[in-house]
Amino acid sequence: MLAILLAHAAAAVVALPCVRVLGRRAFYVLALAPLSGLAWVATHWNDGQRIAIGWAPAMHMDLDLRFDVLASIMSALVLGIGALILIYCARYFDDDDAQRLGIFAGYLVAFAGAMFGLVVSDNMLLLYTFWEVTTVLSFLLVGHHSEQGPDRRAAMQALLVTAAGGLAMLVGIVMVGEHYGSYLLSDVLIRVRPHDWWTAIALVLILVGALSKSAIVPLHFWLPGAMVAPTPVSAYLHAAAMVKAGVYLVARLAPGFAGSAPWHPIVLCLGLLSMILAGLRALQVTDLKLVLAFGTVSQLGFLMVLLGVGTPAAALAGVTMIVAHALFKSALFMVVGIIDHGAGTRDLRRLSGLGRRAPALCVIAILAALSMAGIPPLLGFVGKESALAALLTADNLSAPVRGLLTLGVVIGSMLTVGYSLRFLWGAFGTKPESAKLPAPEQRWHRPGPMLLLPPGIAAVLSLAAGLGAPWLDGLLRPYAQTLPGAEPEHLALWHGWGHALALSMVVIACGMVLFEIRDRFGESANPRLGNADRVYDRVLATMDTLSLRMTGATQRGSLPLNQALILTTLAVLPTVMLLFGARARVSLRWWDSPAQPVIGLIMAAMAIGATVMRNRLAAVLLVGVTGYGSGVIFALHGAPDLALTQFLVETLVLVIFVLVLRKFPAEVEPGRTAALRFRRAGLAIVVGTVVAVLGAFATAARTAEPIWRRIPMAAYQFGGGKNAVNVLLVDARGWDTLGEISVLVVAATGVASLVFRSRRFGLAPRVADAPGYAPDPAAPDWLTAASLLPARERSMVLAITTRLVFPTIMAMSAYFFFAGHNAPGGGFAGGLTAGLALVLRYLAGGRYELGEALPLDAGQLLGTGLVFAAGTATGSMFLGAPPLSSAIIQVTLPLIGAVKLVTAMLFDLGVYLIVVGLVLDVLRSLGAGLDSEANAPGRGQEVR
Repeated sequence: MLAILLAHAAAAVVALPCVRVLGRRAFYVLALAPLSGLAWVATHWNDGQRIAIGWAPAMHMDLDLRFDVLASIMSALVLGIGALILIYCARYFDDDDAQRLGIFAGYLVAFAGAMFGLVVSDNMLLLYTFWEVTTVLSFLLVGHHSEQGPDRRAAMQALLVTAAGGLAMLVGIVMVGEHYGSYLLSDVLIRVRPHDWWTAIALVLILVGALSKSAIVPLHFWLPGAMVAPTPVSAYLHAAAMVKAGVYLVARLAPGFAGSAPWHPIVLCLGLLSMILAGLRALQVTDLKLVLAFGTVSQLGFLMVLLGVGTPAAALAGVTMIVAHALFKSALFMVVGIIDHGAGTRDLRRLSGLGRRAPALCVIAILAALSMAGIPPLLGFVGKESALAALLTADNLSAPVRGLLTLGVVIGSMLTVGYSLRFLWGAFGTKPESAKLPAPEQRWHRPGPMLLLPPGIAAVLSLAAGLGAPWLDGLLRPYAQTLPGAEPEHLALWHGWGHALALSMVVIACGMVLFEIRDRFGESANPRLGNADRVYDRVLATMDTLSLRMTGATQRGSLPLNQALILTTLAVLPTVMLLFGARARVSLRWWDSPAQPVIGLIMAAMAIGATVMRNRLAAVLLVGVTGYGSGVIFALHGAPDLALTQFLVETLVLVIFVLVLRKFPAEVEPGRTAALRFRRAGLAIVVGTVVAVLGAFATAARTAEPIWRRIPMAAYQFGGGKNAVNVLLVDARGWDTLGEISVLVVAATGVASLVFRSRRFGLAPRVADAPGYAPDPAAPDWLTAASLLPARERSMVLAITTRLVFPTIMAMSAYFFFAGHNAPGGGFAGGLTAGLALVLRYLAGGRYELGEALPLDAGQLLGTGLVFAAGTATGSMFLGAPPLSSAIIQVTLPLIGAVKLVTAMLFDLGVYLIVVGLVLDVLRSLGAGLDSEANAPGRGQEVR
């Protein structure tokens, strides 16, 4: 199973270069990934294989995979239909847009891999991860032609609906996992208590995700809208893969949850409603693709009903219809793609005579459509007759419910026959009475054999599976046996005369009548029946209005007001909870040494000074002193690592403040400070007091042994380092650090984008880029770009000092990086030190000196650092360590001796590069970028 997932991941990565080299023939190569996976599935059918790989056990995020009969069925469809679609793509697309086609191929192969991962996942959180991957990839595939408005709207609509349902499902998964003490589906289905109220709430949330993914009413409207996607996307995602995810989840949960109170009302009612409403819509629309789209919604509702009943007979009929639907619907979508290519239209009112022009295509369509209609001897008939028999004998339903459900399925099946015949008539029938027809004899392009092969295989398999129903029964029956109840009747083309056969005959006869009176249903482009698009638009408009009003009330563009709201909330809510909740007894030790209160008084004085200062720079410097005071207190407490980081961060923040304050007036206007100064000071005092009090109570409430006593030994034993702080950052708390540096990358990108606006990435300008630059032989060569500064802004002392100190600071940066695992330092401290060296070069030589100091793109540094950091998540696994943890490699080198290498060093290197890239980005934007604007015509002279 892991090999199949890795094969699809590799195929997705090489898809773009493969398409560039081979053109559309690359799809044949990419099809080898699902074909090899299909071969493995066929040889390991229902072998019960399990894989458990530890990933993040504390978060229940382990790679737990299970290959049972339901996974076998779904995997065969996902991989088999996926291979056919990729082969179809090789003849469907042109070579005109190789780059876009390569990206499309990568997305499609990745989707097949994600769908396979979804159906074999036993861990519910892993299942949800693959679930959302399919959501994102479907968004990208549906919006393949993103330059077109309808494509963007359809892609966004599918994303919003399915992602919102997925979030609800995630909450339900967490509720189930925590309630039953396991996130493994196999464990939960054994332990489940279906009549538990907590389980009922969680089940409703999970079903919301399943119903949204499978386009069940009232969340069905995104699927017809997604028909703007290329036909291979519709044939795969919306016939055999993505929309089957919700159906699969219902089938997976049915053995344990079918007896829960909300199960039948939700699944059966909405499934039946979808089957009937979408069937009616399929009789109205005139686009062949939309006919199939609404037919898909109808069939998905039918599948939900069968799998939701909860009896072995209905379950067997349900999985049979899953197989049948994947075969006939994928074939029909591919047929529509061929018609669209050859005739230039999908409007069934304008197509005529294709049956005689394309007899092979017509035969393929007839086989697939008859299977959809449930006509013998196709597999659709086997599944539908089994479904009717299962509904008639569903002993877990009351007689009235059983009767209403059977009646509803019969009506929906009549509609299915009607729109199946309408599809065949619209696509291949001859309509001489129409006056608006083009001349298909002149426009029709005969499809080649390789374009006909994939839909032909799917259609023939529908016939072969119907004729070989007893053989198919042996493959599908083990799933039905997982549900409680009597053994279901075997699949067969002929069960003798009975109620099910009589109902099938009634369905076929009435469906033919519906086809004959099809004109009475109307062919409106925007019918009211089942049109949830309007509701969707109104919901979005209402949400936009509410968000605007809420934003207007809370975000008025005033930074002080926003900060005041946040700080007030921080002060009020915890205080209320502390007053009315349980409180521990607090015992305070005011200081450990006389130096601490002295430093505290200095910090307090600086804070008061910053409050009363009108000069902006002076206020910033006073605030900086309070930061340095914090660093001194850290050092007095025996935390040199924290002290070093605090000093470096405080220095860099001061520089950034100075860079920004250059564009502000030197002093704050008196009228703006007099009224607000004391209120802000009072709020600051309250917040500081609340934080200190909360800290004291939180510390006093501790009942267990403090974890810090175990950290030094654990850092050395498991992380291979003596510096507990650094080991925590790159090993024990590596996930947190990865998230934090990702935020740093986003923040750097955002700040630089606001300054540069039109061109985000690039190198800092170098001396050779300076307009009118000519070397001055008389100028001292201390710094390359110092001669470009105006004479009044040059400082020889600063230039000489920078020339001498810069290499030393960089050497210290390297020392901090390499020594940080066992001594104070690390990637963060080393990066900050290197950043300060760059700051010194900028201050001494200006923006051109920055380009000479580090001629690299800040964006590339940020991206490379993030790749190094994220790569450690998987790299350590290949060395036998958990992700984002330290794998220790010990080697003996000649002349050097024993050397110990820790993989966390690569993570630290990523942190180092990100910090350096961040500083370079800030200096380029808030420094060099603003300098360039200041030097622009009409903007005055440069101010450093």
